[in-house]
Amino acid sequence: MSRAQPPDGTDGTERATPDALLHARTGTEVAPEDVVLATGRDVTPKNLEWARRKIEAEGPAALDKLLP
Repeated sequence: MSRAQPPDGTDGTERATPDALLHARTGTEVAPEDVVLATGRDVTPKNLEWARRKIEAEGPAALDKLLP
């Protein structure tokens, strides 16, 4: 039985994930709703305000830090 090859044509022995695949953002603005949902919290006025402050302090990295 043959082993399936990865779709990128490599032999599958490389373990490091390319940096471009590690980032969740697509270059769009980060919304407070995105940050709240990434934490698993409900979208409430209190949580949205927390997310706004987090984005203000950390910039778009606020979302990157929450996602794997």
